[in-house]
Amino acid sequence: MIETDRLTVRPLIQEDYSAWLKGFNDRLPSQYRHDQGKLDMEECTVNWFASLVEKHQSLAKNDTAFVFGVFRKIDGKHLGMIDFSTLAREDFQWGRIGYTIHNQFWGKGFGKEAVNGALNIAFSDLKYHRVEAHINLDNQNSIRLAESVGMDFECIRKGFIYEFGEWTDNVIYFKNA
Repeated sequence: MIETDRLTVRPLIQEDYSAWLKGFNDRLPSQYRHDQGKLDMEECTVNWFASLVEKHQSLAKNDTAFVFGVFRKIDGKHLGMIDFSTLAREDFQWGRIGYTIHNQFWGKGFGKEAVNGALNIAFSDLKYHRVEAHINLDNQNSIRLAESVGMDFECIRKGFIYEFGEWTDNVIYFKNA
């Protein structure tokens, strides 16, 4: 867990269900291709959420992935999620970051503040030496966020991830401890 000026970035707990659900339910319609916008949350019951929290705990225990909720300190609102996936340990200590801020909270600097805080967790607590962001070439918002937190452009990986029904290229940004 880490606290920034306005945010708390920490693993989800069962008591987060209402705030988490409201964050998703209050999303605006999709703003662009890489914004999921409103989602159907009908199946996301209290019991479903309990299983999600358990799954996140299991992934963390196995050093596979670490999933954090982003909460506004002033009122506890759920603003989004940040996750790290362990790509390699031993001589690498290498992870990948993913981040999303609910679109109703865009344009207020929450993404930058949350990702900066989460990178501190990645390097100090999770002991990664290198963290990468894998970003679609046309996702300018994500590229700007990566650059704003001091991540450096490394390369374009061709046909890197299968999404939108095809193998897509990704731009790779990285930061070392």
